Amino acid sequence: MAYSFEGRVAIVTGAGGGLGRCHALELARRGARVVVNDLGGAMDGTGGSSEAAQNVVAEIRAMGGEAVANGGSVSDRQGAASMVKAAMDAFGRVDILINNAGILRDKTFSKMEIADFEIVLDVHLMGAVNVTKAVWPIMREQKYGRIVMTTSPSGLYGNFGQTNYGAAKLGLIGFMNTLKIEGAKDNIHTNAIAPVAATRMTENLMSEAALKALAPELITPGVVYLCTEDAPNGVILQAQGGRFSVACIMENAGVDLGVDATVEDIGANYAAISDLSAVKPRNMLQLR
Repeated sequence: MAYSFEGRVAIVTGAGGGLGRCHALELARRGARVVVNDLGGAMDGTGGSSEAAQNVVAEIRAMGGEAVANGGSVSDRQGAASMVKAAMDAFGRVDILINNAGILRDKTFSKMEIADFEIVLDVHLMGAVNVTKAVWPIMREQKYGRIVMTTSPSGLYGNFGQTNYGAAKLGLIGFMNTLKIEGAKDNIHTNAIAPVAATRMTENLMSEAALKALAPELITPGVVYLCTEDAPNGVILQAQGGRFSVACIMENAGVDLGVDATVEDIGANYAAISDLSAVKPRNMLQLR
């Protein structure tokens, strides 16, 4: 079947380039009206310009689509509210939110300033919270919504020099795991994409060959699927170079040591306690 977004309105944050631009363009190609948000700052979050968002809007309009630009910062509540207002003023509803905006402040933890930690959390985690909070009552009233968080393998598995980024990205999974429960009754599905792609944020981390094999366009089909009416709820979809998989939190059966268990009991039974030969997923209860 062919997926269409005719009549749907999407907000894509950080859509002035890279992954966000690809998501916005594909949604528009399929009929969605799009709010293209981008602060237009440097990779570390400094500066700002509306030119990047306006350029993507021009691309969408050139293909016959409808879009408006927004230069608000996701880390600012007023900025987050401004992009939702832009959607409501221009199109009268919000059906889809892709939380894609992000920055990097990579350093080893021993060299990282707390300010570098805080700003990355503010953009990635609180940025997603701010925009989601602004669209949530609209989606509840509509009895429809599709929200996509952008997590990362750095959050799921760790990556040297990215304690701030990893903490923020895994925090988004905790956020998603509760939203999937609270939104289900109102047909609001919340999922996450964990991409590995060649973007401005990763160009200094990968070889030239890897950059070519990991074009951001290869992530977009997974993201756009999570925006459809068929989207699952509460799933972490991994995407890399055209390969897609699902990550989930697993739990084993454990060992009942009783209420009088001691530290020594834990040590004596740790092999059984940590046995992962028979595990079950814990964050995919609504996967279909």
